[in-house]
Amino acid sequence: MSADELMATLKDGGGMARARAASELGQLGDRRAVGALHAALEDKNPTVRSNAAFALGELGDVTAVARLITLLGDEDQWVRKSTAKALGLLRAREAVAELERALDDSSEQVRRNARRSLEQIRESSR
Repeated sequence: MSADELMATLKDGGGMARARAASELGQLGDRRAVGALHAALEDKNPTVRSNAAFALGELGDVTAVARLITLLGDEDQWVRKSTAKALGLLRAREAVAELERALDDSSEQVRRNARRSLEQIRESSR
């Protein structure tokens, strides 16, 4: 699918189709998808939110950092995991305090990704 088709699916498709579209948009690397992915961070489906968060990290969208930091408090552990991972990809120094708090998350996946992201951020600061 083209980026335009994926963005249309992300907006109007079924739950799994939206989740797949968010993931594929990150892999395509087409920055035109940033707006659609920002909107998908509000999706009712946690898999869509999770994939959109990670896709924004893959696209290097530093404008998403503030919103991603708030998603570290999402009710869904997979959203929190993908968000932590995306913040590391973005080398988001402003997320360090929240990522450190995520080291105490109830989910091992979240804790592992928060640790990895903190390492990425610290390495980029050297």
